[in-house]
Amino acid sequence: MPLRPPVSSKDHIQGNSQAPLELVEYGDYQCPHCGRAYPIVKHLQQELGDKLKFVFRNFPLAQIHPEAVRAAVAAEAASLQGKYWEMHDMIFENQEYLSKNAFIAFAGKLGLDIEQFSKDIARPELLEKIDTDFESGLRSGVNATPTFFINDEKYTSGWEGERILAFIKTHYPDL
Repeated sequence: MPLRPPVSSKDHIQGNSQAPLELVEYGDYQCPHCGRAYPIVKHLQQELGDKLKFVFRNFPLAQIHPEAVRAAVAAEAASLQGKYWEMHDMIFENQEYLSKNAFIAFAGKLGLDIEQFSKDIARPELLEKIDTDFESGLRSGVNATPTFFINDEKYTSGWEGERILAFIKTHYPDL
């Protein structure tokens, strides 16, 4: 199933925006599986360098992860101060401590303007962005987290260990 919509300037992109390989993750900041996938994605980024563009889209499973939406809002609020990826990483690296107070503390550790961050987390357009990501996941056939897309196609093999890297090396040998 293809990625709908394709990656655009509305997405958070890490790495070379012109990279020949695009990895999109639909994730939930409180999901333990996403927490285990986080270092795997970091490893892929290290291995593939400027050949990889990484995009994270919010797919909070709020019914089972009560802090997932708040975590996504915190990352989106951090993006307004140019620190999306730093907050993204801090949330995953401290996944067992997620709470409203924790997000404020994370913002402080990242050097964000706390007063502005506190205002920004209440902005309705941040929830709209998260809802848009979630809806795009539904249109793309996402039904669990993490779900990955490689070059606009849903990746359906296992993501654990070196499986994604092995898939990439097999299917994209010219990289």
